Amino acid sequence: MNKAYTLGLDLGTSELKALLMGPDGEVVATGHAPLSCQSPHPGWSEQDPASWWQAALAACAQLRRRQPEAYAAVRAIGLSGQMHGATVLDVQQRVLRPCILWNDGRSEAQCAALTARGPELHALAGNLAMPGFTAPKLMWLSEHEPALFGQIASVLLPKDYLRLQLTGEAVSDMSDAAGTLWLDVARRDWSDLLLQASGMRREQMPRLVEGSAVSGTLTASAAQALGLAAGLPVAGGAGDNAASAIGIGAVRPGDSFLSLGTSGVLFSVTERHRPNTAQAVHAFCHALPGVWHQMTVMLSAASALRWITQTTGQADETTLLAAVAQLSAAERASAPIFLPYLSGERTPHNSTAASGAFIGLRHSHHAAHLAYSVIDGVSLGMRDGLDALAAAGTHIDTLQLVGGGSRSALWAQLLADTLEVRVLTGDASSVGAALGAARLAQLALMGDGPDQIDAICRAPRTLSIREPHAAAVQTARRRQQLYRDSFQGLHAVMHSAQA
Repeated sequence: MNKAYTLGLDLGTSELKALLMGPDGEVVATGHAPLSCQSPHPGWSEQDPASWWQAALAACAQLRRRQPEAYAAVRAIGLSGQMHGATVLDVQQRVLRPCILWNDGRSEAQCAALTARGPELHALAGNLAMPGFTAPKLMWLSEHEPALFGQIASVLLPKDYLRLQLTGEAVSDMSDAAGTLWLDVARRDWSDLLLQASGMRREQMPRLVEGSAVSGTLTASAAQALGLAAGLPVAGGAGDNAASAIGIGAVRPGDSFLSLGTSGVLFSVTERHRPNTAQAVHAFCHALPGVWHQMTVMLSAASALRWITQTTGQADETTLLAAVAQLSAAERASAPIFLPYLSGERTPHNSTAASGAFIGLRHSHHAAHLAYSVIDGVSLGMRDGLDALAAAGTHIDTLQLVGGGSRSALWAQLLADTLEVRVLTGDASSVGAALGAARLAQLALMGDGPDQIDAICRAPRTLSIREPHAAAVQTARRRQQLYRDSFQGLHAVMHSAQA
């Protein structure tokens, strides 16, 4: 094993995480810096790219203070980040406007136009055109900010803007680029047909590398700002979900996990590109050469729990979940049904009009009932995603649980009961994407052959195994039907309310 330390940077929506990984794969230290989103109009979501670089400097400064010797021994850097965001730059590589994020819903009309212009879209990109993806965002800019659109020399995904600050190079990796709707996912290259359909050109795209390859080296100015040595290699990295997969060892066909972060994701590794757009299933490149993955996405997951905590004036999520744990089985079974579509929805509905709703509220319900309804509603939405994967030919019986929501034993058991699968949690569950980025950095140093992948991309030590409970499964099935009936009955109303 190479004796180098590596640094993983994970650019999330609400915070940037920095992780220092030791030579034997152990997590030495982590740093965190908060990020905020702006919503200048309803349904919009933006961030200032300058805040990402400042957050990276702050998080790395924490590592430097806590582990100065280990930090000084860093020999490579890996990147992970929120997918789909459109960061547009001019010929001097200056940012032209705030980045339009993955959870921005303004480009629904452009999705319909892109689908009409690009009949090859579903087969090549492996995905439906949805407002979260990058290409429709650029089409929106072309229509609504044409003067600015004419100045665009390059488009970078969020983590790739960090790479630009680190290396001076405009580069992306296959897994993140697969979320733009500009990539021929099977061929792992930009598609001129898809670029043309959205009014873009190949020369505006970053150079592509595999996630485990070297994408560039640390410039002298970036090295000085970070307190690291100039010339360190920066790995291609990955989109956040592919990086999380690397972090928990999901690298072989059949390996699967569930991420409960701001959004909720079901992820399963596949041996080839297997699109199934009819069920709104995503099909992307994985972060390693020669493998792909399928994915379902809910736009609100742990963020829905954060919302109900704030809305009900509770001290924090942990305190509120402790109150939920005191509810009896009968109270949980009769809690309101919650539709968790606070930001619209992707799988399986592909609807920006979908919105949140409680069904069955009574005077007797209090904050704990509502919080249970929220985590139950997210779990029921994840069951919709699991069934969509099954319709795409992917059958899952065991899931690793990662992300902030994985810290809750209550929620983990609820997911096992609702999804009717075995749920595992491990000791790296809260830092999956940052750990994956650090592992990709180590692969960039050592090579990405099968032996190196097996040695570096190990599954974390399992801390808990939760099996479905028969009685709870029956309750979940009943609530699943109420959940689906509620959405079908309210979706037309949601459309009218949005209009």
